Amino acid sequence: MGELRGCGSIEHTISRRAAMGVLAAGSAMAFNGNALAAPLTHQNKRVLMVFLAGGVSQLETWDPKPGAPTGGPFRAIPTSVTGTHVSELLPHTAMQMHRLALVRGINTAEDDHGKGSYIMHTGRKQEPSVAYPHLGSLVARMVAEPDNPLPGYLHVQPGGGGGSSAGDAAFLGPRFGSVNISDGKPPVNIDLPNGLTQARDDSRHSMRRKADARFLATRNTAETEAYTQTHDQARQMMAKKALFDVTNEPDRLAGGYGRHDFGRHCLLARRLLEGGAPFVKVTHTNYDTHHENFDFHIERMGEFDRTFATLLEDLHQRGLLSSTLVMVISEFGRTPNINRNYGRDHWSKAWSVALAGQGIVPGAVTGKTNAQGTAVVDRQVNGGHLFATYFKALGLDPTKKHYIDQRPIPMTDPAASPIAEILV
Repeated sequence: MGELRGCGSIEHTISRRAAMGVLAAGSAMAFNGNALAAPLTHQNKRVLMVFLAGGVSQLETWDPKPGAPTGGPFRAIPTSVTGTHVSELLPHTAMQMHRLALVRGINTAEDDHGKGSYIMHTGRKQEPSVAYPHLGSLVARMVAEPDNPLPGYLHVQPGGGGGSSAGDAAFLGPRFGSVNISDGKPPVNIDLPNGLTQARDDSRHSMRRKADARFLATRNTAETEAYTQTHDQARQMMAKKALFDVTNEPDRLAGGYGRHDFGRHCLLARRLLEGGAPFVKVTHTNYDTHHENFDFHIERMGEFDRTFATLLEDLHQRGLLSSTLVMVISEFGRTPNINRNYGRDHWSKAWSVALAGQGIVPGAVTGKTNAQGTAVVDRQVNGGHLFATYFKALGLDPTKKHYIDQRPIPMTDPAASPIAEILV
């Protein structure tokens, strides 16, 4: 099987350059921090986002249509929830369905990768007047302990660079941007340089703090505060470096996760969540299947299925699942129509996501598409409904507002409400 060829859209060709621009950008808006108290402090709630980048097919995962002209070659198989079926490409996940809820009626009405991803990370469509913060940044601001040594928003991704993405936080400020864990490896420079003793480093840290305090006395901005906080947090993270060493895990458990990058990344995500990380995102790539959709989904789901099922079971066995909101999302689904290259194209009008854990009714299914999977015929929802649901699941009020320069900005789309039937 050849290399997966993407759609060639503009956001694919400039994504690296755009990402670097985001890293360099600061927050131009003043944020009223008092508007966002941290109601979940000391409650140890956390979020795990599994992002299937490129647009996973709902027909080859959560909403199969066997026998339909659009259905493709795969069967639907029963799950651990009576009456609920998923694609035969998910045999291990099917046995975890009693811990999952499916939302099968999503219509985000946006078939562009960048715009679709923005909706799924922020719950809003892009607007020229304001940039909205990612869910991870909101959790970092509203859920994380103020003195947590781990960054509030960690992104474990294949390859790519490390560092942070301040733009993900929008008006919340760069302190709450994502920190990238490249290829699941520990952050660079997590050890003291050779020859530098702990006592010497403590002395350097004390001197830097005094210099920072003098500088902040006259130049206190969100960026300078974030700079100081980053130094402090980096120092605390060095004491937690063992969390990044997945070789400490038993061979049998590591084998269950899988001896591939995605398996290693999900095992690291579990370690980070157990170690106190409030929000961890794991990206699994190569789902933009305009060509050879079925072969590529055999390959991609072959990695995803057992790993994700092992992750759910591991979280449950450790007592973490009940306090961890888990989501499996993508930027959109794929067309019911099968193109001449045996692929499926972008499709946001009728697709699915899976949720589990904190605040979610296990085994629930909401939404329904027609027999061909071309349209939602019952309980249609969009990205705003999903975000309101996440907030409610975490015990947050989705109707509250941010305030930017005295301007009220609703935390979630005021036109959308939580999906009550999947919430406990």
